[in-house]
Amino acid sequence: MATRDVEKTPLTPYQWRLLAFLSVASFFEGYDRLAITQILPNLGAEMGLSAKGEGLLIGVISFGSMLAFLLVRKADHWGRRRLLTITIAGYTLFSLLTGLAPNVFVFAGCQLLARVFLVAEYAVSVVYAAEEFPKDRRGLAIGLIEAFSSLGTITCAGLVPLFLSTALGWRTIYFVGAIPLVLVALARRGLRETARFERLSLERRGEEAQPFTRILSSEYRGRMLKLALIWGLMFVCVQNAVTFWKTFATRERGLTDGQVGTSIMIAAIVAMPFVFTSGKLLDAVGRRKGAVIAFALASAGVFGGYSLRSHAGLTAALALCIFGGSAVLPVLNAYTTELFPTHLRSDALAWSNNLLGRTAYMLSPVFLGIAAERVGWGPAMSATVIFPLIALGLILWFLPETRGKELEETARV
Repeated sequence: MATRDVEKTPLTPYQWRLLAFLSVASFFEGYDRLAITQILPNLGAEMGLSAKGEGLLIGVISFGSMLAFLLVRKADHWGRRRLLTITIAGYTLFSLLTGLAPNVFVFAGCQLLARVFLVAEYAVSVVYAAEEFPKDRRGLAIGLIEAFSSLGTITCAGLVPLFLSTALGWRTIYFVGAIPLVLVALARRGLRETARFERLSLERRGEEAQPFTRILSSEYRGRMLKLALIWGLMFVCVQNAVTFWKTFATRERGLTDGQVGTSIMIAAIVAMPFVFTSGKLLDAVGRRKGAVIAFALASAGVFGGYSLRSHAGLTAALALCIFGGSAVLPVLNAYTTELFPTHLRSDALAWSNNLLGRTAYMLSPVFLGIAAERVGWGPAMSATVIFPLIALGLILWFLPETRGKELEETARV
């Protein structure tokens, strides 16, 4: 019955246009996220970075994901539409400046700021999807946004070998990242504020600005902290798995840049049909069962991707890793947007994901780089699969089922 309901719920022409806009915007989140992983060995060699130095560089850039907290929470005050426009424009600017960076310090600074805007743009896109789509299509919308992010990784993986062979080398990757500016110019005029935020703005007219720590004094504090812990556990493994795979494959398995690019392309193409169905899976079987599938496959993929030795085996495991790593995000994004009321929705996402959860996102690459110098990237990364399994246990212990319910209902669960 639930599946038939999903098929019978039509999307309006505006919702289709909105979904296209958000999907194209998230495409560049995936593109940029993979770009640093693809050029890291080349950049490290050019600038004389050790494994520890590479881990530190990733950690510094990842700090931008935490700073995005300051922007994401503003969506509950400025509005979703205004913030989405600002974040896409900001990413475009700092992507261009990254391509002009004369040394590793300027590179790190520009990428840190680009990551601030990029992560905030992705977060606001998820809030848009949660608030503007029907309850029985919400998982599908959030899943498609993540799927297009994964499509961005495929495109990046295919283009990087070509870009590295040009006169500008790795800088070309970031000049191409300026394309979102065209997206803003052409599509932002048709973008409307979400209906839920407009109603909230009318209700709050004349009220004073809410304090920075308002969610910490609300009844939703405990729920936010639980989600922050789950986000952090997931980030330790899943995000680093993609970041350091090329470094591991070239240095510890002897693959060439071309072989790595081919592996990533094949793995991503194999995984993509399943990635595009991950959101629909959440609407069909629910968030909890979907979490079991996604987190289990992500853990298996990471372990295989960093322990197998054959080129074919590594590619197959990487496909599993890409699917699982992509599928866990719609699960957590759905929960983080569904379990809070409209006036705290962006705040909750900012606190649980961008600030507290991404502390692990920022610090874990540094510790993994230190561990890799002692035992290698393979053993260091393989050991991290325990973290998403713990996160899955916490989901099943703490979080309720929210499939097929309106946001106002799920916030009260």
